[in-house]
Order: sequence, then C-alpha cells, then structure tokens
Amino acid sequence: HTARPHRAMAKPYDPKDFYYRKAKKAGLRARSAFKIEEILHKHRLVRPGEAVLDLGAAPGGFLQILAEAVGEKGVAVGVDLEPIRNLGKKWVKTAIVDLLAPDAIAKIEALHPGPYKLVTSDMAPKTIGVKVVDETRSLELVRMALAVSDQLLAKGGSFVAKLFLGGDFPALKKDLQTRFEKVRVVRPMATREASYEIYVLGTGFKGAEKK
Repeated sequence: HTARPHRAMAKPYDPKDFYYRKAKKAGLRARSAFKIEEILHKHRLVRPGEAVLDLGAAPGGFLQILAEAVGEKGVAVGVDLEPIRNLGKKWVKTAIVDLLAPDAIAKIEALHPGPYKLVTSDMAPKTIGVKVVDETRSLELVRMALAVSDQLLAKGGSFVAKLFLGGDFPALKKDLQTRFEKVRVVRPMATREASYEIYVLGTGFKGAEKK
C-alpha cells in the first residue's frame, strides 16, 4: 500500500474547493448537497412520492436534493430558524421553526401532517474551537432532531444527522440502536479532509422507546 503523495500533507482550507465549485455550477445552494445526494443514492432511503423532512434546512442544499428525490408527487418539508429562500417547487414547503419551542411539531404538521419516510438534519452548532464543547453541542442537536423523529418518522423510516464525532457518542448510538434496525456512521466524499464531522444513519425505524 503506497500513500498517495497529495494526501501526505493536510491541505489548507479552501472555501472555493472542488465541491463548492461543483455546487455553484449545478445551481446548488451548498456543497452539503453532495453529501446527502451520496447518502440517499448509496442507501436508497427514499422513493418518488414519499415525504421527507429536513431540519436546519437553510440555505436549502439538502432540500434541493431531497425535493428531486421525492418528485412532485412527494412532499419535501424544510424548517430552520432562518428563512429558506423559495425553491420554486410546489411540493417543497418551508417555515421558520424553533425546534425547542413547544409548538414546533404542530408547525411542522401544519406544513404536512406526516408521517415522514426520512428525517434529515444538517444542523451544526456555532463552533467555538473547543473540541469537547463543540462535540457536546453537536450531540444535543442530533438529540433534538431525534426527538422530532420520534414523533414524525414513519415506521420503517430513516434518519440522517450530521455529528461532530466524539463526546458521549456511545450513549447516543445506544439510543439510536433502540429505535432503528440498523445504525451506521457514514462519511461522505464531499466532507472536507480536515473536518471531524460524520453522519449517523438509522434505518428501519421501530418507534421511540416508551418511557
């Protein structure tokens, strides 16, 4: 096994890297679009006509891909604290929703009552550069997304959420394993080399644990 020479040195962060340029060219709002595209394609998570929910959807990179995947007979719902610019597709519905607010589920259900075949989250904390703090906040966001899934995900459905790996990940993984038939950790090709983000993927939703 010979090391690839161009991998030997960590590349400096390039905001205008290959996936950024590719996204711009394809009219995609964020390079993250390629991440969800790869995950959807590889794991066959949705089919045309199904309903999907994207949490923390602004600026709409994931949503663009999800909308294409379900097509006009499906429903793609995106919510965020920030407004999401209109995608120009009738089957895409968006709203400003604070997931911690008591009316969050009701607001999402007002867009589409569900249940959803797939819930995705590309939410990330505002990082402060202290790894342990960033990881803890990241885990909290995944748990927030999971709480929404507990109420809106269809039996047999899937869950995809971005995560900064570390912290109390084993406890989160355990919680995912009680809810899903299969839990995987995936790292899409479009992830920056220096990044420690991964995505957790749960498939075959069995339902939330009864407390």
